[in-house]
Amino acid sequence: MKVAQLTTRYPPGPGGVERHVAELAPRLAARGHAVDVFTSDLYTEFPTERLTPGVPREETTSFGAVHRLPVWSLPGDLHYPFFRHLGRTLENARPEIVHAHTYGTHQVAIAHRHHRRFGTPFVVTAHFHPRWSMEGGALRRAIRAYYDRRLAGPIVEDAAYLIVQSREEERLVRALGLALPPVRIVPPGYSPLPDPPAGSPSFRERYRIEGPFLLFVGRLASNKGLLDLVDAFARLGRADPAARLVLIGEDGGVGASVDARARSLGISERVHRLGHVEDPALVAGAYREARATVLPSEYEAFGLVLLESLAQGTPVIASRVGGIPEVVEDGRAGILVPPRDPRSLGEALERLWSDPELGKRLGEYGRTQTVPRFTWEGTADGVDRIYRELRGP
Repeated sequence: MKVAQLTTRYPPGPGGVERHVAELAPRLAARGHAVDVFTSDLYTEFPTERLTPGVPREETTSFGAVHRLPVWSLPGDLHYPFFRHLGRTLENARPEIVHAHTYGTHQVAIAHRHHRRFGTPFVVTAHFHPRWSMEGGALRRAIRAYYDRRLAGPIVEDAAYLIVQSREEERLVRALGLALPPVRIVPPGYSPLPDPPAGSPSFRERYRIEGPFLLFVGRLASNKGLLDLVDAFARLGRADPAARLVLIGEDGGVGASVDARARSLGISERVHRLGHVEDPALVAGAYREARATVLPSEYEAFGLVLLESLAQGTPVIASRVGGIPEVVEDGRAGILVPPRDPRSLGEALERLWSDPELGKRLGEYGRTQTVPRFTWEGTADGVDRIYRELRGP
């Protein structure tokens, strides 16, 4: 079947949804589908940064093509990208199925409009975040509340299927009170990271980390609980002055606040904010060398970085929110704590830090029992079944 995948961004733009589409597209092609990806010319949404001129706007791939279209966005914290000419481009492409990613985005509205005009079935993978967990201020959340009440219903109910990644994500979407189409749970997979080259400097040596460290990997965004993490780490740092905290990820607007909090607590020299690390082998080395990976988010639909860490045998500490408890078994692959609770987070950090054998057991269980449950082949199989049901006998 000829399938159009619609996503706000696509690699080299970093992010979980971006990786999801990039992993799914070639696997769907291997199952006999012709796949075109329609995405924007953005590298990041907030702050708005365009892809460099060296990234082709039209790219032929092994699975089909990637079309990077121009967008314009609302300013500041609102940062809502609107595609230019996506409707016309879809009309010219004539897909048999449109698969739009991320609830509430412009591309989902375009998929709906295309369906109403031409009858083309469309599928939505929600990648859902409840509005209380959104980045941005009160105005952005108010606009999202209006969308949930007034605009989402006709769009979502016309979809052929709604795909979610976990039971908790399905519960949250149903709580909106919308008339939903058939809902399918299709978890994402784990993307193996390459091993660091033999004989290369360790991650700690490369970045001059002068002590054992805890690791955060992800966008430095307001919903990631990073100020709570700095507060909790300060408590650990008082017990062990050698401890370090390493943050890997692009600055989504809270980097300065993280730096200021570290300064106010007198731990600036022990908090290493590295920005986006392009080389996946270096990221693998960071996971491998860390005492634990910490993800104290207010909400995560899934939390792929947890699988990345466990695949390296490194235990995780994460918030008990969203789909995380369906990925990480508390007390077996990691430790789960309440969100927005620096004290509980600090206690979990100290527990793992002071008990290396516990960390080893948790990491080994995660590596051998948790990670193998989540594969991109399984994800592609689930999506392929949905497409074939739409095509019919």
